[in-house]
Amino acid sequence: QVQLVESGGGLVQAGGSLRLSCTASGRTFSNYYMGWFRQAAGKEREFVAAIRWSGGSTTYADSVKGRFTISRDNAKNTLYLQMNSLKPEDTAIYYCGARRGAMTWDSISYSISYDSWGQGTQVTVSS
Repeated sequence: QVQLVESGGGLVQAGGSLRLSCTASGRTFSNYYMGWFRQAAGKEREFVAAIRWSGGSTTYADSVKGRFTISRDNAKNTLYLQMNSLKPEDTAIYYCGARRGAMTWDSISYSISYDSWGQGTQVTVSS
């Protein structure tokens, strides 16, 4: 498994922006899929966005499409989630996940598809 550490969460007003980072332990991720999920209090973990490390193909949940952008920095082994136009309903703990090896694109939005998880970072959006 790979070690993942999220950062960048915090308290922001509605309409504001945050950028989350997920730093992975030293290894190359050319054969990895990386995803962001979130879990609000009392709710199940839900898919936010994912990226295929090699090639950079991305996909998003409908609820964040057009507002959030997932990206990665190969040199820094870091995954990002740029979150703009934040809404109170975006309040949750955000987790990054990693999956090594092949995965069908249909499976990328399921948390069970991922092998490793970070500890999460809290994002709170006030109205």
